[in-house]
Amino acid sequence: MAVYTPVGFDEAASLLAGLGLGVLQHLQGVRSGIENTNYFATTDRGEWVITLFERLPRTKLPYYLQLMRHLAAAGLPVPRPQGPSADALVHTLAGKPTAVVTRLGGEPVDAPGTLHCSQLGSMLGRLHRAGADFGLDQAHERSLPWWEQTLPSVLPHVTPEVGALLRGELAYQHAVATSAAGRALPRGPIHADLFRDNAMFEPSPEGPRLSGILDFYFAGTDALLFDLAVCLNDWCIDDGSGRLDESRAQALLDAYRGQRELAHGEWRLLPAMLRAAALRFWISRLWDWHLPREATLLVPKDPAHFERVLRQRIENPWLPDA
Repeated sequence: MAVYTPVGFDEAASLLAGLGLGVLQHLQGVRSGIENTNYFATTDRGEWVITLFERLPRTKLPYYLQLMRHLAAAGLPVPRPQGPSADALVHTLAGKPTAVVTRLGGEPVDAPGTLHCSQLGSMLGRLHRAGADFGLDQAHERSLPWWEQTLPSVLPHVTPEVGALLRGELAYQHAVATSAAGRALPRGPIHADLFRDNAMFEPSPEGPRLSGILDFYFAGTDALLFDLAVCLNDWCIDDGSGRLDESRAQALLDAYRGQRELAHGEWRLLPAMLRAAALRFWISRLWDWHLPREATLLVPKDPAHFERVLRQRIENPWLPDA
């Protein structure tokens, strides 16, 4: 992700050697993203990702790292955190809490088709099933309370018309979340940020194959339907307009249902949850765009994209084939 904290070669080499991961040969800062500092590291024993956490406190990290270990043990292609034991996965580098995980093969896809979306839906369903017996519980940090806390800080930076839309949608989402139907939604560990750049594909004779899911550092306990909505809003849209591509969306949803069937209440609230997922990332991007932090390679993402997505979800609610 964006490089906020410079790390020296010798510092990284010492950490990796201490974990028994080999002799460091190459270290490279990673440009994409905005939350943490990431480096790709190559040693004589393999490829690793070193993540320095810029916002997350050390006390929150065991949940993410142990969730990744749990999912990897269940056979999902996720980065495996490195440490002497399951209770010793958080390290320190340049004074920051740090994780070291395996680097997965493959590349993200910029323009997913129905095959990509189908594989992604199936993998998300597997993730939700595998997470059902995960023993830890930690609130999703970017859920409704964060939206309510953050929106006042971005409202001075938007027009009155946009501010009215944001306040109105937040009030609607509060009503949905506190309703009996909202409270009854199935819950469990969710990824919460499974965008195209957090999934890797490799070529195969049958076509592109989903080879890995990355970046679990927004994960938490929340409605499983929210996770599905995040994916639909990124993998299954026309990027220019924010319009949902129903063929891709149906492929993703059908594949998800092959692993985990939706409850009746989830069907009813899917249009509302698609709006919720759009609002969450619109607020987040407004915050990063107007109130940025300094970073060596920081490239904030345009918040207007999720404004378009939210307007589309309000104007054209999607009612999929059951």
